[in-house]
Amino acid sequence: MVMAAVLNLKPLISASVLPKYSHSVIFSNTNYNKLKLPFKVSATKMSSAETETEANKTTKTIDSHLHVWASPEEAADKYPYFPGQEPTLPGHVDLLLQCMEEASVDGALIVQPINHKFDHSFVTSVLKKYPTKFVGCCLANPAEDGSGIKQLEKLLLEDGYRAVRFNPYLWPSGQKMTNEVGKAMFSRAGELGVPVGIMCMKGLSLHISEIEELCTEYPATPVLLDHLAFCKPPTNDEESLAFSRFLKLYRFPQVYVKFSALFRLSRMAFPYQDLSPLLSQVVSSFGANRVMWGSDFPFIVAECGYKEAREAATVISNEAALSSSELEFIMGGTIKQLFKNQWLP
Repeated sequence: MVMAAVLNLKPLISASVLPKYSHSVIFSNTNYNKLKLPFKVSATKMSSAETETEANKTTKTIDSHLHVWASPEEAADKYPYFPGQEPTLPGHVDLLLQCMEEASVDGALIVQPINHKFDHSFVTSVLKKYPTKFVGCCLANPAEDGSGIKQLEKLLLEDGYRAVRFNPYLWPSGQKMTNEVGKAMFSRAGELGVPVGIMCMKGLSLHISEIEELCTEYPATPVLLDHLAFCKPPTNDEESLAFSRFLKLYRFPQVYVKFSALFRLSRMAFPYQDLSPLLSQVVSSFGANRVMWGSDFPFIVAECGYKEAREAATVISNEAALSSSELEFIMGGTIKQLFKNQWLP
């Protein structure tokens, strides 16, 4: 039986930041391209008046999703790439810092890249060097022997990571995130108040039942759906149904949505304006205080540029008729609230 050690430690994230409720607007799978959404979200979309006040006070823009990896020189010297996962484009931290400065982005959540797989030493070194700028999201190791549970605890409790990513394609063949190991890690994350990011690269429909099961059994575990759960603007009934099921995840108060990697979602070129109706629906369903922008650096650099990725989010939000308060939540307020006190003044 796989069991995680029981430690009497305070949660890394207070449960009090989890929204208590949200409103839902059910997505219609008919006439999508003709749909015009009158959009004006009232303060009731937020979890409380206090939450809205906090968002209005924020002056920081926080990127909820990006990666860094060692330069070829660093890889040769100290931080080797995982065999077969050598990067094809630069993703070193100096480039990231330059991009963030040019775009006036103040902080970011660094997601452990597959290029180093379960060796977190490089990202750990970046977190230690820039403790007020970056927060780390480690990568869950779903090894069948359960060794990944101890690895997860070390990363969270000793190395300072504040989130964990579930990549369902790393699970042993034929197994799901809801297996014994997956549930043990998901439960442990909840005990510590640590969000679990979930990547559905091959489509939400393949994994939504697992997400619903995990959220139902472990309501204390915050969930981050990477890249809008890879839902693109629907072009057929199957895609419309998937997006509708995605929106219905609003009923789990612990679920947050990353409006990130926009180039992976849009069917158009920069500034990805076909995503405006989707963002309207997402904010209507979840509330802006459960949505957060992310760039997906360094991949975005080759697509449209890092600064332009931030600009696209603003263009899309304006077309979706979001208020300035809602935009502030998306661009930093939501993630600041979830990772309380991580991005210091």
